[in-house]
Amino acid sequence: MTRKLLFPFLLILLINLISCQKEIPVKTIDRSAVVDSTITAFQKKLLKNEIDSVFKKYQFNGSIAVFKDSTELYRNNQGLADFKHKIPIDNNTLFAIGSVSKQFTAVLILLQMEQGKLNIQDKASKYLKEFQNKEYENITVHQLLNHSSGLNTLGGKLEFKSGSGFFYSNDGFNALGKIIEKVSGKSYDENVLELFKKAGMKHSSTGNVFEGNDFAGAYLGNAKNFEKIQNMPKRLGNKEIGIPAGGILSTIDDLHIWNNRLYSGKIIKPETLQQFGAKSAERNHPVFGKMGYGYGIMMNTGNPEAYFHSGYIKGSPSLNIYYPKTKTSVLILSNIADEQNGKAFIFKPHKDIKTITDIIESTIENMKNDTLKTLAKK
Repeated sequence: MTRKLLFPFLLILLINLISCQKEIPVKTIDRSAVVDSTITAFQKKLLKNEIDSVFKKYQFNGSIAVFKDSTELYRNNQGLADFKHKIPIDNNTLFAIGSVSKQFTAVLILLQMEQGKLNIQDKASKYLKEFQNKEYENITVHQLLNHSSGLNTLGGKLEFKSGSGFFYSNDGFNALGKIIEKVSGKSYDENVLELFKKAGMKHSSTGNVFEGNDFAGAYLGNAKNFEKIQNMPKRLGNKEIGIPAGGILSTIDDLHIWNNRLYSGKIIKPETLQQFGAKSAERNHPVFGKMGYGYGIMMNTGNPEAYFHSGYIKGSPSLNIYYPKTKTSVLILSNIADEQNGKAFIFKPHKDIKTITDIIESTIENMKNDTLKTLAKK
């Protein structure tokens, strides 16, 4: 599928369908609404064909959904949440979302900023003893948020002078979690559970406090030859991972709710949201290539405009994408990964789906505008 093939086909289809509406002698037709509904119907069919083929190609085990605002365009749950007991994945299945967790930590920092409890240009040493040394003294909260601090592992030598490059650091985000605890007087878990409640996310939790039966677990290998990752989800709170960096559990529906509320300005103020999503660093991702980086969120450098973040905890690859122009969420969650061929192989389904949805997003906006222009001339 390419834009060159997709564009003329949909454009002709839209014009023909909408032109037929002229023959109906009823009230004045809202052509924009008709275009939107026609595009939505076509999107549903297109997404089903394209994403179903990804499921089949990779024998994908997990949940994938696409929503345009509150409208479900696509959803498919395939495979098992529990391989030993053959329990299927459903809409209530919770997955470990890995580094998708980082945007929640970033938002918690920004909420503390809104309350006047910190400034993102503050030095981290103002809040944490671990940063009160010559090596770390100039690292700011801002630099921890966009991975420009130079920090790799806490206590180790910086990769570069703080503020002069990009180096992805889980320890940097776990340090942000400690700052949240310091200025709020509450644990990170308490803070993030309050955030879930504020957002209306009724099923999300953290690896530290989760109690329930809907967690998918995590596996290495494939459906026929698998190994369960032990001590999940509690191990997410270990030093090697850390809840602020990668320890949140969530569902497709909760992440959809999160995207809608976050990007509509209902979690943080609109001006704060601009800071969150502003490109303040650049990253060369090992799977998705060159991109911008904001505060715990990545973004396309070109069209279409998109905010996204991947996540990987052993056995749990995930991807959350949001296209602000169309208010579209694309959510991909899984609980098994074959690590033998590396992360690039693990994330092939995610990369393919992002390519598909990027093309659709880029094309549809142009189609809508061109269709309305063409119809206006008739």
